[in-house]
Amino acid sequence: MDVIALSDPTDAQIEEWHSVAAAAWAWDRPGEPVPDLEHTRARLLIPPPASRNVMWAAVDDGGRMHGTAYLRLPHDAGRAAEIDVQVLPARRRRGIGTRLLAVAADRLRAARCGTVVAQVLAGTPAVPFLERHGFRRVLSLRVMLLRMDELDPVRLARLVADAPPGYRLIRWTGPVSEELAGELAMAKRAMADITVGGSSRWDPRRVRETAEAVEARGDRLYTVAALHGPTAAPRIAGFTEVVVSATDPERAAQYDTAVVPEHRGRRLGIWLKAAMLEWLRTERPDVREIETDNVDDNSPMLAVNAELGFRHQRDHLDYQADVADLPTLVR
Repeated sequence: MDVIALSDPTDAQIEEWHSVAAAAWAWDRPGEPVPDLEHTRARLLIPPPASRNVMWAAVDDGGRMHGTAYLRLPHDAGRAAEIDVQVLPARRRRGIGTRLLAVAADRLRAARCGTVVAQVLAGTPAVPFLERHGFRRVLSLRVMLLRMDELDPVRLARLVADAPPGYRLIRWTGPVSEELAGELAMAKRAMADITVGGSSRWDPRRVRETAEAVEARGDRLYTVAALHGPTAAPRIAGFTEVVVSATDPERAAQYDTAVVPEHRGRRLGIWLKAAMLEWLRTERPDVREIETDNVDDNSPMLAVNAELGFRHQRDHLDYQADVADLPTLVR
């Protein structure tokens, strides 16, 4: 089994990569819709802001892919990289994943990147694989799903109308305006107390680049924010984001939701999310479901989601490793 680099994957290689990912997804998540080919293509070809994609495939003598490794390598070596290793279910437990991880680890060491993170589904073979190779669990996420046809429009309208005193709503699609980019970055930094790593690095440029990356892959970013203060110089007290995929609009993805610490305890979270749901019901009737995840000890947001009708689906686990602890490629 050889491991080859895919610096500029062809259409055929992307399609085969997708076949590996789809087979692993279907095996590990029976009954769940598999991401489509265009989602895979966008992920491989459009790196997140301030980073680059590095990819490898494990191929047999006939050139057929049996496994893949995706590495998001940040431009800033002080930030954690992200890795995702997938192996065809029928080819697991044969050292393919370990070899792919070792190749990626060599690249991380060459880039002087100190840490790497991975997110996996609880209860799958990925958990013992990571723990066997130097990763430690740092976060548990509860994944929840809301079905739009189960929403009560009257109750939703009541939640939106019940505005906390002193606040007003604003909403937009795509990147935030230049005027509010700094405010949104500040609100995103407020997530530092409930997430692991990286959230304190938000600045106006990163906020806009992240939204532009969503747009570049053809998806649509919707944001609702709560403003307070004078109209001429408003402040963002909280916000919520949802992304609707261009290729699979029926299941939208909840992105960030945060309330600035000094504004918590006033039901801003449920007000913002109810406003988002009401907006999507009219603006995007093609959206049938919304998926979200929350840190399993974030009781306030879990309660908000449960009150809105989100139901627990599964659990994701975030793992982190020091690159120095990862396996070394045997040449």
